[in-house]
Amino acid sequence: MEKSYVQNRTRAHRMKRKRRRLLFIIIICIVLIILKLFDIFSSKPQPVKTIEFAEKIESVSTDKLNNESKGSEFPEKNVSGVEDAAFVEKYLNQQIQGQKPDGIDGKKVVYLSFDDGPSVTVTPKILDVLKEQNVKATFFVVGKAVEENEGTKHLTKRIVKEGHAIGNHTYSHDYGYLYPNQTVNSSIFMSDIEKTNQILNQILGQDFSTRVIRFPGGHVTWQRKDPKGMEALDKFLHDKDYHQIDWNVLPKDAEGTSKNAEELIHEFMKSIGTREKAVVLMHDTYGKEETAKALPEIITYLKKQGYEFKTIK
Repeated sequence: MEKSYVQNRTRAHRMKRKRRRLLFIIIICIVLIILKLFDIFSSKPQPVKTIEFAEKIESVSTDKLNNESKGSEFPEKNVSGVEDAAFVEKYLNQQIQGQKPDGIDGKKVVYLSFDDGPSVTVTPKILDVLKEQNVKATFFVVGKAVEENEGTKHLTKRIVKEGHAIGNHTYSHDYGYLYPNQTVNSSIFMSDIEKTNQILNQILGQDFSTRVIRFPGGHVTWQRKDPKGMEALDKFLHDKDYHQIDWNVLPKDAEGTSKNAEELIHEFMKSIGTREKAVVLMHDTYGKEETAKALPEIITYLKKQGYEFKTIK
């Protein structure tokens, strides 16, 4: 009887120990689960903090770049095939004056430009070639040509839609009106520029603007004829953040006798030579079909020579 009692008591102690161990294990498991849950919930905000930190870094970097650009003479260039107009203006001015341009860096860049359009006969052909060749250009439009009819208005929209740049080539393109008595009149010239701006806003929207202009006949031509008048106009332009763009490559599609495509290509080859930065002047107005025919071979040559194509804005 006593032996049975002892055995039962021993068995009871064993059961108690097992229960304690089980309880201990359960407690440990619960503690581990609680710690794990705490760790999971406490770590959830971390990705948000990482994103916020990344955004702060990006913001600081952007601000730094913007400040650096503001502190430099020209904004950052070489972005998405777009060149800052101030850079091109200064480069050409220094080159014309026989100085070594500050922008020389060993990289070949070409800026195709077309004046006096749009026209319903030639501009579509030019745009088709550019699209086929995957090349962008700058179109210096004349206000009266832009508003001529619905076709020219549509072409102006197409120019922008297909990624090209638009420059202002005055409204009238009338030498007698723009340069009375072979002089530069700031009031008359800027009135003509603003008239084209208004037309472009009506067609392209009020948000559209261009800083780029080209003088009919060229800036350097009228600077030589009327230095004081041009000096006054230049100051006005720069105060308004306008930049005039001449050229340094000329296929001569508007000079001398009419030329066929082969002759235009020949003139282009002679003119470009070994230029590092080439601003090419061509025309897309009426009667310039040969320019459109010459354009594919001109672009092919430029590509083979390693030129990068950029617009001017």
